[in-house]
Amino acid sequence: MNDDEDRELPAELARLQQEHRDLDAAIEALQHSPAPDLLRLQRLKKRKLQLRDRMSHISDQITPDIIA
Repeated sequence: MNDDEDRELPAELARLQQEHRDLDAAIEALQHSPAPDLLRLQRLKKRKLQLRDRMSHISDQITPDIIA
């Protein structure tokens, strides 16, 4: 990893974490609405899973491998 990536990855991770929290709140609100839009709910959940996968990938890049 170079210096640019050292600075960019944590910032990208923080942005993704914020978007993940925002989606979580939106999903929660949509689930508690009187007539939830099931298609929109499904799309939000799918996006949330994509974010979680991307956050996991970035986190693995930031954390060095430790061979035990």
